[in-house]
Amino acid sequence: MKKLIAEFIGTLWLVLGGCGSAVLAAGYPELGIGFAGVALAFGLTVVTMAYAIGHISGCHLNPAVSIGLWMGGRFSRQDLIPYIIAQVLGGIAGAGILYVIVSGKPGFELGGFAANGFGEHSPGGYGMMAALVTEVVMTFMFLIIILGATHSKAPQKFAGLAIGLGLTLIHLISIPVTNTSVNPARSTSQALFAGGWATEQLWLFWVAPIVGAILAGLVYKAISPDE
Repeated sequence: MKKLIAEFIGTLWLVLGGCGSAVLAAGYPELGIGFAGVALAFGLTVVTMAYAIGHISGCHLNPAVSIGLWMGGRFSRQDLIPYIIAQVLGGIAGAGILYVIVSGKPGFELGGFAANGFGEHSPGGYGMMAALVTEVVMTFMFLIIILGATHSKAPQKFAGLAIGLGLTLIHLISIPVTNTSVNPARSTSQALFAGGWATEQLWLFWVAPIVGAILAGLVYKAISPDE
């Protein structure tokens, strides 16, 4: 239960910090945050939680990460579903807190609410195939980073930094394409509030990250040195 509570809190922070920066700060040019600031915010949520709860739950914060670690032989199958549930619920809680905050401004309009999308809902107008490839590849690389950085033979104590910076880089690449998911819990949390097109396109942001994570788990297991 301690692990599940940690995953709930960590995913809440990821959504509140990352999506919150997009909804609250990115729309104000005078703050100078933009895409780069949002990318950094997502990375910072992972870095901070890695050192806060990594020793409790492993700091997955993402169903795709849990699945990839399971495929890579680093995570128990019996814990997989409970982790995913805790992550999704934590993401929804984070989005709920964000909604309460942003709706407190006069003239509030929900808009996309930092939801992920493709086609006309892609920040750069990218189509479904581009979004699919982007999410599969970015999640694949994210899991390669995680599996490598947390390996017993990797430099110790810097895994959280490497993973957080990896997520920052992933956002810098893919925000224009899909608004960056690589995390079904993050996508679900925002889609539930945005509704409409966001929930209709949500399937891609479950399927693609999971496929990328499974491939990464299999590949890293094949190339990994012995523990």
